[in-house]
Amino acid sequence: MSNKTNYSYIGIAFIILLFGIIFIPRIVDRIKNGDVVRNESRSDQAKDKNKYVSDLAFLEINNQPKKVPSFSFTDQNGNTVTNKDYEGKVYVLEFFFTTCPTICPRMNRNLVQIQEEFKGFDNFGVASFTINPEHDTVEVLKAYAESYKITNPNWHLMTGNEEQIYKLANEGFNLYTAKDDEAEGGFEHSGNFALIDKNGFIRSRIVNGNPIIYYNGMISEAEKIDDEGMSEEISILKEDIAKLLKE
Repeated sequence: MSNKTNYSYIGIAFIILLFGIIFIPRIVDRIKNGDVVRNESRSDQAKDKNKYVSDLAFLEINNQPKKVPSFSFTDQNGNTVTNKDYEGKVYVLEFFFTTCPTICPRMNRNLVQIQEEFKGFDNFGVASFTINPEHDTVEVLKAYAESYKITNPNWHLMTGNEEQIYKLANEGFNLYTAKDDEAEGGFEHSGNFALIDKNGFIRSRIVNGNPIIYYNGMISEAEKIDDEGMSEEISILKEDIAKLLKE
């Protein structure tokens, strides 16, 4: 064996030794200090793959899953509530007003029924935004909550800046809301509920290959079908809430 070859082996051995002296202690320190994050572990990656994900669709805008826009309003208890207060919770979202003579009472009776269905779940809530904040003060919302027996601490009836509420409804969710002197009660708004997952994404089930996007909140389970032949969706909403609570 030539001297040149010996020098090559000596050089390689020196590099290996140097690597062991410098880098192995650093790797050990990273493990001790918790710097090696969970996704560096193959076993943890396997766990993530086995994590339950429901069959509910994400509402996508420009190929991006649609998230609840940021908001900040005041609830029936006088507390400031933001979208961050709902993080980690599955919740149903609606727009209403307390003097509504038509669909709101039906919608909120249905939501109370849903409230009772998920009474034992601390990570279930409801977000209700009044579209008549001038009338629906904290005190009015408090009385309304008591009259409907709203007891879930994660059910916030919110009031605040009218322009921001309308923007949230019409642009944030595409749930139509408007003042209309010719409409009963002076306002028009959607009777649909939005379903939000624990990460703030709008979700819905798929029917005939397409997401339904929102759930009809006006027809009760007992009614089954309304006068126009539309079927109730409260029962499927309950099923889908249960799915998201498992995620």
